[in-house]
Amino acid sequence: MNFGFSDEQEQLRATVRRFLAERSPESEVRRLMETTEGYDPVVWSQLAELGLPGLAIPEEYGGSGFGFLELEIVFEEMGRALLCAPYFATVALATSLLLNASDEAACKERLPAIAAGTSIATVAVTEADGVWAEQSIATTATLAGDDWQLDGVKDFVLDGHVADTILVVARTTAGLSIFAVAGNGHGVRREPLPTMDQTRKLARLTLTGARGVLVGTEGEAWSAVSRMLDLAVVALAAEQVGGSQHCLEMAVEYAKNRVQFGRPIGSFQAVKHRCADLLVDIEGAKSAAYYAAWCASERNDELPAMASLAKAYCSEVYTKAAADNIQVHGGIGFTWEHPAHLYLKRAKSSELMFGAPVVHRARLGDLLGI
Repeated sequence: MNFGFSDEQEQLRATVRRFLAERSPESEVRRLMETTEGYDPVVWSQLAELGLPGLAIPEEYGGSGFGFLELEIVFEEMGRALLCAPYFATVALATSLLLNASDEAACKERLPAIAAGTSIATVAVTEADGVWAEQSIATTATLAGDDWQLDGVKDFVLDGHVADTILVVARTTAGLSIFAVAGNGHGVRREPLPTMDQTRKLARLTLTGARGVLVGTEGEAWSAVSRMLDLAVVALAAEQVGGSQHCLEMAVEYAKNRVQFGRPIGSFQAVKHRCADLLVDIEGAKSAAYYAAWCASERNDELPAMASLAKAYCSEVYTKAAADNIQVHGGIGFTWEHPAHLYLKRAKSSELMFGAPVVHRARLGDLLGI
């Protein structure tokens, strides 16, 4: 199997990397970290002009109709740049859930605005325990006349404080169902949550009689949610690969230029072995992430297992890469002024998102029957 990207895909990578270098430098990341919204509406509009929100949305819904391999490239570059924007929530979560919910009317109504960049969307699944599991959902939806009313609290909702459309997973008498809720609608209270990783914003949503519109078939939500989670995990693995690669490049560049005892520290065995070992780990992470992305693009039966494999391995490699980067930099790597700590915080938050590595290793074992 050839894991090489085509010329067109490499051109996409170059375009995205150049755009992010201009629009998401460290100074801009730090500025947006301090804001409540956590993103720049102008940059979001420019992302839409590049066609990135609608990259993998079918053409009949206003998108470009590309596949998951193209998305993998975009997520990898965004992870490399620590982009502060609601792209992951809108594309990896909300768009994916809409496309897998088997609701043609909902796709026609909501996806064109997402593709055009005029709508920010997210998904609200987890509650107080933070577990992405069917049995953890207590939020309820009841039919009042012709309207559905939702009651409950959703925690750790990615970009939930700025999304205009929130796809809420709630429990009805028929089972788990998906409801589209207006972010600023009546009965919706949104609170930004404090986070270790300030580049990725989370919110708590309190729903009190909030009006929801049913998406898909009542009681049959979890199959679509499970599919969305597999795809989101693969997208996150791509981000982790991008961040890991950048950490390695930072460490190598510093090791080449930092001189101690009359020679670059990269010539010391302890430093060069650390960097060499990290290179091997990252190449393995790339193989895992790329194969999982191929499974996602092919929609084959290996996707659940390969998604968990990629999540478990890429999570640990990213955390190690970020920590090793700080070690190579020494004292300066621990300071607020240096960007190394931003990657460590993103690595740790990504490691826990959608389940820690131990959770995915257990799932992989169950899927493989071992």
